[in-house]
Formats: sequence, structure tokens, C-alpha cells
Amino acid sequence: MMIQKRKYEELKSLYDKNKLEDFDYTDEDIDSLRKQLIPLPKSENQQDDQPPTKKLKVEQVDEDVIPEQPKQKANVDVDALTVGVSVDADDAAKEAQPKKQRPAVIEERQKIIQFKVVKNDPSLPEEEQTQNLIILAGLKAIFQKQLPKMPREYIARLVYDRNHRSMAIVKEGLQVRGGITWRPFESRAFSEIVFCAITGTEQVKGYGSHLMNHLKDYIKSTSSSRHFLTYADNYAVGYFKKQGFTKEISLPREIWTGYIKDYEGGTLMQCSMLPKIKYLDVHDTLTRQKDIALAKIREYSKSHIVHDGLHQFKDAPEGFKLDYRDVPGLSETGWNPEMDALCQRPARNPDFAIMHHLLSDLQNHASSWAFLNPVNKDEVTDYYEVIKEPMDLSTMEQRLEENVYENLDAFLNDASKIFNNCKAYNGENSSYTKNAIRLEKYLKERVQAWKTD
Repeated sequence: MMIQKRKYEELKSLYDKNKLEDFDYTDEDIDSLRKQLIPLPKSENQQDDQPPTKKLKVEQVDEDVIPEQPKQKANVDVDALTVGVSVDADDAAKEAQPKKQRPAVIEERQKIIQFKVVKNDPSLPEEEQTQNLIILAGLKAIFQKQLPKMPREYIARLVYDRNHRSMAIVKEGLQVRGGITWRPFESRAFSEIVFCAITGTEQVKGYGSHLMNHLKDYIKSTSSSRHFLTYADNYAVGYFKKQGFTKEISLPREIWTGYIKDYEGGTLMQCSMLPKIKYLDVHDTLTRQKDIALAKIREYSKSHIVHDGLHQFKDAPEGFKLDYRDVPGLSETGWNPEMDALCQRPARNPDFAIMHHLLSDLQNHASSWAFLNPVNKDEVTDYYEVIKEPMDLSTMEQRLEENVYENLDAFLNDASKIFNNCKAYNGENSSYTKNAIRLEKYLKERVQAWKTD
């Protein structure tokens, strides 16, 4: 890629206007830079030379898929369930279903999108650095739009910071459609994901999952990092869970404390990468494993057999009832009327929705940080000798998911334990107690608001 010499003075004028220093590009500046670049060639080698590889506001929809043409019969070996092991022919295997792939995968194969790793590095050749700055400007604009609560200047500072790296989804003409900005901590074997967003019009194509898989493979192949840490806001937790992140932090605190950026109201999440997994192939691998498992199940089960519809009701008199034992295939499944009664019972009690919302509100409140997890007995050695009924918000979340709370009163009783335990252990003048009082008052206000509505 070359910059036309007669246009280069226009690029230099950006420096004269300090627009490369304060990172305050305008749309006109970006368009001007983009016009100076020769369009990317659409060849088979149009990939980045490197292996493809917060508060996030991505509502990822992975269910939208586009089927390809059916393949030939896929014969499988049940013993080949291990990732990366080829399968042999087996006469018992069924004809493979048409393979389905996300639009993002298809668009990458068709060269509609590329995944580029960029950074702000003045030591790079001028052409490469100019391209990087255009892509970073596009990323900055997306992050600022998708993360409206994050200060715009803060986003710009981190995107252009020379310690940070970014992976962008780029279309022809360096049009950025999304990306991830991260900071590597090589000596500590982890990287911090700082920003991650996809432009709103592209979120239904599976860009978010495909981008994360690219990043995982890129990080594994180019660095010593084997873990991701990120602070996710309430909108992003679901997305990160789908990408293999968990709220259970296994990395020792001394590894990351004081290194990553701490966000008020965010949820710290971790993802540990598996060395032998190629994440871009995970979907295909799991599909093959599923086909193998289903083929084996068919050897022992008749659940795949489809029976004709029931003809007894065509000329049946009014009030006719059919014994379930006369329904073909039903008895073989082990079904009985008692099981049907169990299935019709509501899975959640009527207060589940309000309890779920209240718990989420508590977890995201600024004063809840001390009550998110159980008290560490190694740090507060006598706590469990003084407090006989400990409680915290993560325990409440687990109890809520396990349907322990029969009603809202039982939920509020556990919440009261948190506040009362804090007051009893810390005393009335403690900052912990003041936080507990503020959180208790907030909960009462939220409960009253819900009851009023």
C-alpha cells in the first residue's frame, strides 16, 4: 500500500493541526486519509500477515446461520470424540446434515471482511502506520458510540496508547465494523480486554463470537498470554459467558491486582485458553462430536424413529380418550402421566423475575463491592466465629438459580442477613457499615418501586 506523494502534505497537515496528538479526528480527516490509499487487492492472500487471529455493550446473536450445500455422507468412529482426531468410516453413520455456518465465517471466506491487528507505533513504515491510524480512528468511533457511558477522551487515550493492541473487523476501504482493544502483560501470562464492541447493524451476523475466536488463536500463537481478564458491565456478562468467560477468578490476585483497570459496578471475568484448541475450528469440532454421539445413541435408542400421526381421533365419539399405552413409541420412552404433571409445574416461582432484577440492581450498586462474595476467612480470621449465618450476594445468586427462595420475603430475609452481619461485625462507625446502610436503603426503595408498579 502506497501513499501518493502529492497528497502526503495533506497527511502532514494533520500533525500541524495536532490531530494526531490529541486523537480528535473528524470524519473529513478520516475520509481524506482513506482516499489516499490504494484499495486492498481481492486476492487469495488478502489476509493479515500475522495469524488470524469495557465495558462492552454487545448483544450477540449467534443463532443466525446460513446453510451451505449438503456434503457427502459423513461416516464417523465413535472412539474419535477427541478434539483433532480424524474419524474412520462406519456403516452405522447417518447421512450428514447440511453444514451450517455463521454469516461472519462466510463473509471472511468471501473476503468481505478481514481481521487486522493494529497498534499505534510511529516506528512502523509510514504506509503501515497511516493505515493503522485510520483503523484505530474507526475503532475509537465505534467504542464511543457503543459505550456511551465511557468518557470519550478516556476511550481515545487507551485506543491510541502504545501499550495497547487492537484487533479490528475491516471491510473494503478500511471501513471498521467492530473490534477488541486489549493490553498484554507478557511477564504475567495474561491480557486485559479493555474495550469490545460491534457496530449495531452487524451484531446479528455472529461477528462478536468470530472476533473473539480470532483473538484467542492470535494471542496463543504470538504471545505467552494464556488468560484473559476483563471487567464486564451488566449488558456484557452474557456475551462473555458465551465466549468461555467465568466470574470464578483462578488467577492469583497478586498476578493482576494493580495492573488491570478497575471499573465501578463492573464484574471481573476470566477466560483461560486451552493450548491444544484452535478456537476458529471449535464450531466444526463440536458439530462432528454431536453427530458421532447421535450415531451411537441410535444404536441403543429408538428416539429417532418418527411414527405416523394418530388416526383414532378422526371418527372418535365426543369425549373419547386414548390410553397413552396405545400411542406408538410412547411407552418405550418410559413416559407416564405422572411425568406430564411434573412438566406442567412452573419452573420458577412468580416472584423470580423481581428477585432476579433486585439482585442485579444490588450487584451493580456502587456500595455493594464488599458484599459481592463471601468473606475470606484467611483475611478475616475470626469472622465466622462471630457471624453464625454468613451471607453474600454471590451466594444469593446461587440460591436464586437453585429455586431456594419460595417467595420474595425469603429473598429479602437473606439480604437482611448481609446488612445485619456487617453492622454486627464492623460497628456503626465503619465504612463497611455505611455501605451496608446505603445498600439496604437502596434495596427498600427498589422493592417499593416494584410493588408500586
